[in-house]
Amino acid sequence: MRAMTSGGKTVVFFDLETTGLETWRCDIIQLAAISGDRPFNVFTVPETAIDRGAAEVTGFSVRDGALFRRGVAMTTVTLHEALTSFISFLSSFEQPVLLAAHNAKRFDIPVLNRALRGCSLTEQFQQLGSSFLDTFLLSKALYPMINSYSQVNMVRYFLGKKYNAHNALEDVTALQELYGYWNPGQGPLRRCVF
Repeated sequence: MRAMTSGGKTVVFFDLETTGLETWRCDIIQLAAISGDRPFNVFTVPETAIDRGAAEVTGFSVRDGALFRRGVAMTTVTLHEALTSFISFLSSFEQPVLLAAHNAKRFDIPVLNRALRGCSLTEQFQQLGSSFLDTFLLSKALYPMINSYSQVNMVRYFLGKKYNAHNALEDVTALQELYGYWNPGQGPLRRCVF
């Protein structure tokens, strides 16, 4: 599958799994992205403890400085390495890139921006000239009569299937398929891009 484009921009779907839901303090555990058939997926050991609720949902835990998911040790890199390799991944596409995430505006972007600042990578990231698309807002604009806009519900409703939610790579793969099904026009997109 070729990379998706929208309005002359390459669409890259991304997702974060974190230590909790407080954007001002949670750490990134997993960063995944996909465009077409090109995936990106890295894990990092967080500096802050994983909230109990996040651990139950994602299956992540930290023991003796190592990251585990449901008891299986994960290969990890430093946060700086994760973000640097993410920037390199994004740089490999025709620019500009449109970064799409479900609930991007309220969660993924604030967390990503704080991590980039903490690693002194904000300027390098901004040089890409990327913009963001919040597919949560897009789903509300396209389908105002649905009773739940969670990604899990959207995938079940439109694609008729379940997937391994809260695994960032599974989330971005499902989101890319969902977006392809929607095939939104430029009008609704413009209202949800920033």
